[in-house]
Formats: sequence, structure tokens, C-alpha cells
Amino acid sequence: MRGFCLEVTGDYACFTRPEMKVERVSYDVITPSAAAAVYRAIFWKPAIRWRITKIEVMNPIRWCTIRRNEVSAVATPKSDGILIEDCRQQRAGLILRDVCYRLYAEFDYIPPAERAKVMNTSPEWLADGEETETIRIFEDRPDEKEAKYAAMFDNRASRGRCFTHPYLGCREFSCSSFRLIKQPELEEKKPISDSRDLGFMLYDMDYSNPNDIKPMFYRPRMEQGVIIVPDVNSEEVYK
Repeated sequence: MRGFCLEVTGDYACFTRPEMKVERVSYDVITPSAAAAVYRAIFWKPAIRWRITKIEVMNPIRWCTIRRNEVSAVATPKSDGILIEDCRQQRAGLILRDVCYRLYAEFDYIPPAERAKVMNTSPEWLADGEETETIRIFEDRPDEKEAKYAAMFDNRASRGRCFTHPYLGCREFSCSSFRLIKQPELEEKKPISDSRDLGFMLYDMDYSNPNDIKPMFYRPRMEQGVIIVPDVNSEEVYK
């Protein structure tokens, strides 16, 4: 399966470190899960799963600090609402600025049998205290091929179209632009010359057990601005 290369830019980005409990502190570079979210924002279907293979850091890593108001409470259908004046908290954040990444990704085709089972917990479908499970049957149609989805993504990304606007970590930090690069080796702009050990970084969340969702981590090494992302089943990914 041929891969796709996207160049994404943004004025600000924040890929939050989960070990920071109060203040938001970003990782040095984009995480694989955030990079995959960019691809899903452009094109997503139940039949495909995006997999990041390589990340190139195009701009020097720069930081800035901000202060913003956040709400400490969470609204629920059973609550009477949230009074912002009582729940407002001012927090600081250490975020990235003037970012530019070149993302490389492939997608895996998911057979219908593996994507048919979904949980339905919508209040409109369930009575009080009732739990049930809805099974959706996806038929394997003759026209449902990998090449079809590859052409659909190529068409959308080439025209700058997306289902939802891509963002960089936090939704308030949207991508300033994104573009599909057909031949990255011919691009004049090269990654930064920085090399460093980035420490343990969030890889993605493991949803194999819906009742016990766990984080996955890996330890990337940036060489001349290039990060090779291992496969999810690799020994380099800690689950």
C-alpha cells in the first residue's frame, strides 16, 4: 500500500504530556496519535485505520507560554448546567509555536467482520439503567477496495478538503494549512538538523478492550529532524 505525505503548519500547537496534572505542557514534537488525527480529519471511514510511519520536523522547536481560563467542572445530561463564574480556573501552558511537520502515513484496510461490532449507549435508545449492544453489519461490497479509499483521500487532500478542520493536539490550535506532497524527495525544504532523545512519549490509546482503555508509549529518537514511528505491535511500543 503506497503511503501519503502531508505537510501541516500551525501558529501554535500543544501535544499535552499526560504526566502534567494541572498545567498544560507540550511534548517537543507531534505525537503519532495527533498526527493520525490530522489524517482522520481529512478522510475517515470505518473500513480504514491510519498508521503513522515517519515524522519530519521542518521548523526549529520553539516555545511560548500562555495563560487561559478553563472550566474545572464537566457538564452532564443530569446536571442543571455549569455556572462559569464558580468553576473558572486560570492555568498556564507551555506550548509550541510556528510548527511545521511533514507526516508520512499508510492506512490498513479493516475487513467487515472486524468492524461490525459497536456499542450503543445513547440515551435515546436505552431506558433508565438498561444496557444493550447494537450490532451493525457491514457487507463486503465488490467496489470496497483499498485503491478506492486511496483515491478518495488523494482527491480530498489535493483539493484542501476535510471533514473537520485538522488541529494540532488541542482543538483551539488549528492547522494554518495542510497540503498533500506527492514526491517528498523532490521538495527543496529539508528537516531541521537537530538530533535528540525525546524521552517517553504517548504513542496512542489501546481500545482493544472498551472496558479497560490503556495508554501506549514509545521512546522516539529524532535524527536530523526525522523520527521513525514503529508499528503498534513492535516491541518498541510499551503497553
